[in-house]
Amino acid sequence: MKKNPGMIYALPALFWLSFFFVIPLCIIICYSFLTKGLYGGVVGKFTVAAYQSLANPLLLSISGMTLFIAAASTIIMVLLALPAAYYIARSRHRTILLILVIIPFWTNFLIRVYAWIAILGNNGFVNNVLLDLHMSTAPLQFLYNRNAVILVTVYTYLPFAILPLYAAIEKFDFSLLEAARDLGATKWQSIRTVLLPNIRAGITMAALFTFIPSFGSYAIPQIIGGRDSMMLGTVIARELTVTRNWPLSSSISVALTLLTAIGILIFVRANRGTADRGRKIREEEAAA
Repeated sequence: MKKNPGMIYALPALFWLSFFFVIPLCIIICYSFLTKGLYGGVVGKFTVAAYQSLANPLLLSISGMTLFIAAASTIIMVLLALPAAYYIARSRHRTILLILVIIPFWTNFLIRVYAWIAILGNNGFVNNVLLDLHMSTAPLQFLYNRNAVILVTVYTYLPFAILPLYAAIEKFDFSLLEAARDLGATKWQSIRTVLLPNIRAGITMAALFTFIPSFGSYAIPQIIGGRDSMMLGTVIARELTVTRNWPLSSSISVALTLLTAIGILIFVRANRGTADRGRKIREEEAAA
């Protein structure tokens, strides 16, 4: 029997995905269809009560807030990452700039989040400066609201948007921009019609790499957020550790995973369809 070398090479990846993703996901799915135990945990009795609880108005409101915060953070990160990645790709000091982008990862995630309390808290750096300059008579409430969660989320995950965009822009042929300018296009028109369509894959990856962790974020809304910025990650943790309703937390996790997977598939398919149309147009122009 002839062995397939490709299959042999794929075995480590298949084992990794099965052991650390598929099996845990199957356990969560099983727990979501079981009954909550009297003192926590689950009882081996099949039920769909956990999924029926997903229609709770409060949970739906939190889901909408989670989607809003994740979408707003993603849009802001992509808009900030585009000029940053473009500048790095055109700079002679790109290595140093890339190191500066990566440096925050050298510090513990929780330390970076708690640092914002020292910056924006009532006794933080910003409020002390405003009070010393007599620009405010009392400390301003910068933390524990939706805007603070979006700000810290953007700060935390911005490198995940810069790096894929840099990889896409670095491979771009910048002589195309010069050709567009020679043909009468303005600088913005050449970027919009030449650069952005050619780095669409990088924009897609940047959006995915930032939206997914933002959508499932737990620590940031837990530490920085307030009642108006509660997210699904916080609800899952509360149901696991406080109310000990494992089936409900599992059902929320399953729904979160399913919605994320569907969104990714739609996003990737739409991007692929646009790329295919662009390729067909280029082929027709070349044939003509």
